[in-house]
Amino acid sequence: MPDTSPASSEFELEDRGEHCPQQLPPVDGGKDAWLFLAASFVIEALVWGFPFSFGVFQDYYTTHEPFAGSGNVAVIGTCAMGIMYLDLVLVFSLLKMWPSYQRWATSGGLVVMCLALALSSLSNKTSELIVSQGIIYAIGGSFTYSPCILYMDEWFNKRKGLAYGIMWAGTGLAGVILPLVMEWMLRDYGFRTTLRVWAICLFVLTAPLLYFVKPRVPIAPKQQARKIDFTFLKTSTFTIHQACNTIEALGFFLPSIYLPTYARSIGASGTLSALTVILFNVASVFGCVAMGSIVDQWHVTTCILISTIGTTLSVFVVWGFSMSLAPLYVFCLIYGFFASSFTSAWPGIMRDVTKKRETADPSIVFACLAAGRGIGNVVSGPLSEVLIRGLPWKDNVGFAYGSGYGTLIVFTGVTALLGGSSILGKRLGWV
Repeated sequence: MPDTSPASSEFELEDRGEHCPQQLPPVDGGKDAWLFLAASFVIEALVWGFPFSFGVFQDYYTTHEPFAGSGNVAVIGTCAMGIMYLDLVLVFSLLKMWPSYQRWATSGGLVVMCLALALSSLSNKTSELIVSQGIIYAIGGSFTYSPCILYMDEWFNKRKGLAYGIMWAGTGLAGVILPLVMEWMLRDYGFRTTLRVWAICLFVLTAPLLYFVKPRVPIAPKQQARKIDFTFLKTSTFTIHQACNTIEALGFFLPSIYLPTYARSIGASGTLSALTVILFNVASVFGCVAMGSIVDQWHVTTCILISTIGTTLSVFVVWGFSMSLAPLYVFCLIYGFFASSFTSAWPGIMRDVTKKRETADPSIVFACLAAGRGIGNVVSGPLSEVLIRGLPWKDNVGFAYGSGYGTLIVFTGVTALLGGSSILGKRLGWV
């Protein structure tokens, strides 16, 4: 990992093709660093908060025409999130090879996202929503979001975990507000008006922030294309972390997608069912920041173990026995805090991988971890449809396990447990 301390300013400028030394803004603090982090926080909230609130849209689409009765509604949400995870390797690689285009990526991606939402409002088939609200939105979101990650290593070093945790908390904060707003607009105005209004709001709120998403070290206008080193993929440290990361992702997204539907099945109204997603996202704000702060101090496997224990117990013990709204809301809080904090441990993984392979670029390691999470996300969509098809175990076992969602609960708990297996790799000396 390159030295990002102020003492290395002149060398950084030389590496990027600048010949006139100049004083760079400080790392880990200062006006410019905090403004960058604040802008990244809001962009994170706006870009990722929408697909993370998809449970409200799924509840609407499955109960209203022209999409009622379709079996592929869940694929819309998993495509939106999954592709944004999956394509980051390609997007990051392109922007790393041609860094002069990095700042243009955010504005270009924003336009694509807004157009995708406009196209979604014209849809009459689920397949059209999958393409627009799922695939096209995800591609635009990836380019909008990528510079926030690419520049993070320049602005933060010793407090990198905390910075990532604060930025990722933006998704949770948006998830507190958006489900309420979307549920109200969907109920009173329908999905077409809701999507069009959100497209306008997205542009108006994001465009002014683009100025602050900038590199700490100036980019030379005619810098030659750089080669990307992927040899870290062969290290046992990355392989074990990636395997656990992908397995955990297979189950992580399912509760946030199905909680409103499950709440409705036990008698909740539209607003009370949407509250499940809100509580999940409220807790994730605190979970991301807490994990981001401790991952700067503790070994990453210890941090992941804490996340795993809290998540697994919440699924098997709390959700598994929730037959009314009160315990279900408790589950949303516990699960949101511990499960959402898993990705806030990524800076620790990035740190360990770059120690083992010094030529590895931290942002590319991040992109590969995101791709692994994306695989789990995309697979979890159709897999979840299979798990609850015909409502298996319904009335054959007790508590929530016999609600028809029992297989979903068990699958989520098992994948969460296996996601913490990296602690065994550390004990064996493989991590």
